Amino acid sequence: MATNDDDLPPSEPGQIDTPFDSALSERYLVYALSTITARSLPDLRDGLKPVHRRLLWAMRAMRLDPSQGYKKSARVVGDVIGKFHPHGDTAVYDAMVRLAQDFSLRYPLVDGQGNFGNIDGDNAAAYRYTEARLTRVAIDLMQGLDEGTVDFRPTYNGEDEEPEIMPGLFPNLLANGASGIAVGMATNIPPHNAAEVIGGALLLIENPGAELDALLEHVKGPDFPTGGIVVDSPEAIRQAYETGRGGFRVRARFSTGKQSGDWEETGIERQPGGTWQLVISEIPYGVAKGKLIEQIAQLIADRKLPILEDVRDESAEDIRIVLVPKSRNVDPDVLKESLFRLTELESRFALNLNVLDATRTPKVMGLKQLLTEWLQHQIIVLVRRAEHRIGKIDDRLELVGGYLIAFLNLDRVIEIIRTEDEPKPVMIAEFQLTDRQAEAILNMRLRSLRKLEEMELKREQAELIAEREELAKLVASKDRQKTRLRKDLEKLRAVYGLDTLLGARRTTIAEAAPARDIPLDAMIEKEPVTVILSKRGWIRAQRGHVAPDQWGEFKFKEGDELAFAAHAQTTDKLLVAASDGRFYTVGADKLPGGRGFGEPLRLMVDIDPDARIVALIPARADGRLLLASTSGHGFVAQMGEIVAETRKGRNVVNLKPKAQLAVARVVAAAHDSVAAVGENRKLVVFPLAEVPVMARGQGVMLQRYRDGTLSDAVTFVLADGLSWAMGGDSGRTRTETDLAPWRVARGAAGRMPPTGFPRSNRFD
Repeated sequence: MATNDDDLPPSEPGQIDTPFDSALSERYLVYALSTITARSLPDLRDGLKPVHRRLLWAMRAMRLDPSQGYKKSARVVGDVIGKFHPHGDTAVYDAMVRLAQDFSLRYPLVDGQGNFGNIDGDNAAAYRYTEARLTRVAIDLMQGLDEGTVDFRPTYNGEDEEPEIMPGLFPNLLANGASGIAVGMATNIPPHNAAEVIGGALLLIENPGAELDALLEHVKGPDFPTGGIVVDSPEAIRQAYETGRGGFRVRARFSTGKQSGDWEETGIERQPGGTWQLVISEIPYGVAKGKLIEQIAQLIADRKLPILEDVRDESAEDIRIVLVPKSRNVDPDVLKESLFRLTELESRFALNLNVLDATRTPKVMGLKQLLTEWLQHQIIVLVRRAEHRIGKIDDRLELVGGYLIAFLNLDRVIEIIRTEDEPKPVMIAEFQLTDRQAEAILNMRLRSLRKLEEMELKREQAELIAEREELAKLVASKDRQKTRLRKDLEKLRAVYGLDTLLGARRTTIAEAAPARDIPLDAMIEKEPVTVILSKRGWIRAQRGHVAPDQWGEFKFKEGDELAFAAHAQTTDKLLVAASDGRFYTVGADKLPGGRGFGEPLRLMVDIDPDARIVALIPARADGRLLLASTSGHGFVAQMGEIVAETRKGRNVVNLKPKAQLAVARVVAAAHDSVAAVGENRKLVVFPLAEVPVMARGQGVMLQRYRDGTLSDAVTFVLADGLSWAMGGDSGRTRTETDLAPWRVARGAAGRMPPTGFPRSNRFD
């Protein structure tokens, strides 16, 4: 039933009628912008998000300087959420904890006392149990807050004010990095070495047009607080810093510690009896040590890395993870490479230099643009500090000038004060004083009327005038500003220099060698198995090599029986030949155990439902197969060329219409002849050299038929004769050594086989 506007209830006060889609989009846009600018992305000028900035500001207001004592974290969190950041206490405390973790921040901003979490991944204690204060780095980052360098804004309730950004010269954005997920965008910036970042900034001060290559001579790459090794090529690192997007591959450091100032990079620790063990001293940034050890232990439990015997955590203050190999003969480099591939001992840190610029606009910047805009901000801070100081000097000069006038006319000033009911306006009129000067003179103490005080005032006036002149020149000159900024940066670099305990580089930049092929034996525990495939296609692997005369004891589902059995190793790949000419590869280590009936082979590979399985053969790298179809065509194939690691397999034999793959037999190295027999019981024998070696195709005619098809074919040593199985359960074989009547050229029709040849027309 249709309605009109007259049927709608009256609007409440403050209620607005608007389409739902427009209202939703407008409100979502407000939310998205708030998340981007006020929560998730750091400001390039100080590298902080609002919650971090408010934490530092609140701690500064509480006078938690490095020289002062600690205070409960609960007090800090309470001040932050009560005065500046009206959000949950858990979120604020988590942010504070991260600022105190020396494994999360390259240069921690909070000095924590108590349990602030650890590199194992354990959480920090509740804020009622921990204490905190600021670090020297935080003080450097906030340096100049009282000098008019930045703007302040009212807090959320208007009762207080907070700085919009921190003015300090410490390059916090790159030095400590940042990460965050906003709406539709994210940021991920790795920590860097502060001294190197300052070196890059100094280069841009001297030469604003410097190329990125010159800049990268100073900024080598990330410098993670947990150390490790960045193994990317210089080209990859350059590309990442040029575009602001990319990533860094970080590897753990295998080391037994520092010896004579150099890392013992092998990490091999020799043990009594000739054995050895590997020691990990540093792990990739952002990887929890406890989780990493669990990951390695799981590999051992799952037997996915059989060359590794055990993993132990012997860490105290420093990381020490011990890896025990299976035997002394294990190649340490193979073990390392395997661990890099299978665990987080090698991880990738994505780079996304997405930051808020000076106009609070999110932007992905390259390294040069980021440093350039940061320097522009520091110039602004420098000028504002100078202008603020000039204002302070002018205020003081005004008062000093008034004091000097009072000293020059001291008797008259005293007379006016003693005789006049309102001395202030009289003094202003008589001596041309300002209101502030007159008020200051009236508030002077009698002890300030000493002669010495007058001399001090004249000296102070001269110094202030000289300082003001220098500051005025600084404000007016771009060159002077650059010179001053360069000197300030050089002083800061000396504090965080590469030769200092805090500033020494922790992460090594070293391109990794090309990835080496890991032998399959290193990844799979090698043990003998007997692979069993039933006629209905159920496959399993029995431990050990079961003797062929015992294969009849295998159990199968009702109505099923043995089709193929083969001796193999768990490290082998099994070739499965189907009648449609396709070959499939199955890893012997992936097969179910022999206690049950196994699993359907068709669940592992996509064999055509209409195709039957012709052969099951363990692949050998140098092995060869004789392949023949029912049409009488065939060729020899190298096993290594037909292994296919996909479910769909590989098409190897091209078949004529209505033909099928009939033969897939292993060709021994000594074999020199081929015997083929057809359904018409005609036998031919010809040299193996007449059969071509191919990777794929139809092959050549092995035996020609007027009617019928190929039944079987086999390779053998002509001098030893041709053997075939006798009928019945005797297990005996018969060998025919005089094969002259059947030796013909390839492709002949052949003649009837010797007396006693099986009626099945098969050689086995």
